Amino acid sequence: MNELEYTSLTPAPTATRPLLGLTILVVEDSRFACDAMRLLCLRSGARIRRADCLRSARRHLQVYRPSVAIIDLGLPDGSGAELIKELAVAEPRIQALLAISGDDTKEELSLAAGADGFLSKPLSSLASFQTAVLRALPEEMRPSGLRTITDEEVDPDPLAYRDDMAHASEMLSDDADLMRLDYAAQFLRGVAKSARDEPLRQAAQMLAKATATGKTVHSHQARLAGMVRQRMEELVTI
Repeated sequence: MNELEYTSLTPAPTATRPLLGLTILVVEDSRFACDAMRLLCLRSGARIRRADCLRSARRHLQVYRPSVAIIDLGLPDGSGAELIKELAVAEPRIQALLAISGDDTKEELSLAAGADGFLSKPLSSLASFQTAVLRALPEEMRPSGLRTITDEEVDPDPLAYRDDMAHASEMLSDDADLMRLDYAAQFLRGVAKSARDEPLRQAAQMLAKATATGKTVHSHQARLAGMVRQRMEELVTI
């Protein structure tokens, strides 16, 4: 099949599904945030592929090239900025590279790495998601005509949040080293912001500060682990 034949078979975007025909690779370690992205892609007409770490993303990219990549900056095996930097200079280049983070101060870092745009967690607005993706695409790839603007928001599966809590609980075990605790704190800070769980976000922030300064972390670790267990128990009863 030549390029012209492929293009003719690609579905054209519509007013209500402006991302129809696009494939979006989401590199995200939080299942809750990833479920939100799945719903946003589904409502927008885009296909989604998912990776939960840099290694998995690179494995995906050896097989296919997505139209758009949305990359979380805090991943278990490194910074998403590393992958953005690689993809920004790769040939052929992915048409749109977007960074996403629960830490708004990381926007400058992501743009310096070569991202075409930045998404801030929590991401639930369908209109905001579509606008960010379309703005990052080359002009010739943007659909012509009017687009239906909706105030719809997506509501990720609570079970995905519980999965994140279970993962965090393992990382907060008593024998965890500082590196593992630092990642757990960053992970929970992003998940809590996505879920609008402000008490958990603040507790994760306290642990992150303790690990960064080398101060005693045990009390912050124990408090955060207790909050995580409480949320797991609450979700089981729902």
